[in-house]
Amino acid sequence: MTAYPHMLAPLDLGFTTLKNRVLMGSMHTGLEETKDWNRVAEFYADRARGGVALMVTGGIGPNMEGSVLPGASMMTSDKDVANHSIVTARVHEAGGKIAMQILHAGRYAYGPKCVAPSPVKSPISPFPPTELDEEGIEKQITDIVNAAVLAQQAGYDGVEIMGSEGYFLNQFLVTHTNKRTDRWGGSYENRMRLPIEVVRRTREAVGTDFIIIYRLSMIDLVPNGSTFDEVVQLAKEIEKAGATIINTGIGWHEARIPTIATSVPRAAFAWVTKKLMGQVSIPVITSNRINTPEVAEEVLATGCADMVSMARPMLADADFVNKAAAGQGDRIAPCIACNQACLDHTFSGKLTSCLVNPRACHETELVVAKAAAPKKVAIVGAGPAGLSTAITAAQRGHAVTVFDKSDEIGGQLNMAKQVPGKEEFWGLVDWYRVMLADLGVTLKLGKAVGAGDLSGFDEVVIATGVSPRDPAIPGQDRANVLSYIDVLRHKKPVGKRVAVIGAGGIGFDVSEFLLEEGHSPTIDLPQWMKEWGVSDPAEHRSGLAPEGPQPGKPEREVTLLQRKAKAHGKDLGKTTGWIHRATLKMKGVSFVGGVNYEKIDDEGLHISFGEARENPTLIACDTVVLCAGQISDRSLADALEAKGVHCHVIGGADVAAELDAKRAINQGTRLALTF
Repeated sequence: MTAYPHMLAPLDLGFTTLKNRVLMGSMHTGLEETKDWNRVAEFYADRARGGVALMVTGGIGPNMEGSVLPGASMMTSDKDVANHSIVTARVHEAGGKIAMQILHAGRYAYGPKCVAPSPVKSPISPFPPTELDEEGIEKQITDIVNAAVLAQQAGYDGVEIMGSEGYFLNQFLVTHTNKRTDRWGGSYENRMRLPIEVVRRTREAVGTDFIIIYRLSMIDLVPNGSTFDEVVQLAKEIEKAGATIINTGIGWHEARIPTIATSVPRAAFAWVTKKLMGQVSIPVITSNRINTPEVAEEVLATGCADMVSMARPMLADADFVNKAAAGQGDRIAPCIACNQACLDHTFSGKLTSCLVNPRACHETELVVAKAAAPKKVAIVGAGPAGLSTAITAAQRGHAVTVFDKSDEIGGQLNMAKQVPGKEEFWGLVDWYRVMLADLGVTLKLGKAVGAGDLSGFDEVVIATGVSPRDPAIPGQDRANVLSYIDVLRHKKPVGKRVAVIGAGGIGFDVSEFLLEEGHSPTIDLPQWMKEWGVSDPAEHRSGLAPEGPQPGKPEREVTLLQRKAKAHGKDLGKTTGWIHRATLKMKGVSFVGGVNYEKIDDEGLHISFGEARENPTLIACDTVVLCAGQISDRSLADALEAKGVHCHVIGGADVAAELDAKRAINQGTRLALTF
């Protein structure tokens, strides 16, 4: 008896059957743009071998004006068909099914030729769109249908028509972006004409035995978005037009409400999809922040949807479904929804990967094969760099011993997991613990290691991490001054008025920790919705509460300071930094920049401004917390090199840069492949 009977149950679509209820949702990986179609094929085939029932590709443009950016992958020619045929053949050989997402970006297209229902510029693009005339609209419909026909010729099992997230078809639906007065605008019947026509003509063109998924925005989270009555009306018409499945879209890209970041509660929007259940007779998929088989099973068992979409979890672990089916759920590498190597890369023009799994999108490059000659490997440091090295080395057949002066594994992850909104790090540390035991890695914890303790090993890896930087502020040795380690690891008492020195990632984390005092909205969905102003779209148009965000009362009065005069949090994640800034501002945190730290005394922190040290100011506070950066802990590496012992230095011990777990894990994984 499986532990996940609903998730692993087949889904009969009439002309074909999906072997389980798991969809790998669409992701813009950048793989198609590499033009290395073997690499693209292996990425999808790896997930097909991992047991997922149906995959959806990243968005493929139906024409130049609809492509997300210049050079983005399109489906417009026989050459495109030939390239994509490599992908579909490999997926089918692996026993999987795959649909191609047709993505027309509309005003979100990052190029001067973008088009839209009305000339309303997007806040996330510098290019004002051209308003389409009747002939132009007809061209877009024809091109989308043509892309579907070519996808069918390329061997795809279906297509997903992207109608959500604020893209082209979504832009026609709402008065926020559709100001037209012709038959494509005005009344809702007119505004929904385009997506219905696209689905109807696509079905006519591809015939009956071809999957058409329509991605429907069920809660827009932008002003003047759809009501839920309109969502239901559209869903019914999309079914009539010939869709096989309706997939859930949540929020527009320009929405100022987080929808997939790690601080968003798990399955936070499944209740929205559940409202549509029973309104249509075709299967409905739910999505967003479903990252474990337990969450997926609960969502399906409680009737929220017929199927679940998981995108980033399939980056973290291609074998997600197979491991769940085998009763090995604890061995699934967890998606922590950090966005650091996936969405941040996408919106920076880099190839997608995964912080937890650097092999994602690099399957043909990073091949974990058994080593020709097993070695004895010593790794000093049980943080993310050391642990990733240990797991990969052990998978290759090496005998691995991990040392750490702490009595627990995880390193800096054990501080990160204390921060409200970063609860997923608990699961990551747990996964490391399971994998180390499963692979037979020897752990020697709770004792500092010297250079003399590392003889007899073929490879020595130093992953000793970082130490806090000394900001050298007069008075910093006072009792009212703590380090971020004192706060997050040792839980030392902190006063009600706090000055946090350093506005990097750690400074933001410490501030959020102090504001919440253990009461995390991420594990309290009603509180989270209230804080961000999310409402039922059946009650308030677009799902925006009329009173707006209502943050809870902060536990402390926090001032976040930095020496640099630039904006606070400017170097935080590209797709998540705004969330952290907005969170602190909602909770009344004062941002102060361009300062000199003069001294700390009983009154608090004394600062001045600029090179001339002008405008001396007192930040009256009970506690000062130092988050002033880190330096690499290379002492052991230096001692080994002095003895003539070669060692590999990785992670924070190599470069102390904002405790970059993404770089550390990638570095450790790649190093282990060289042994």
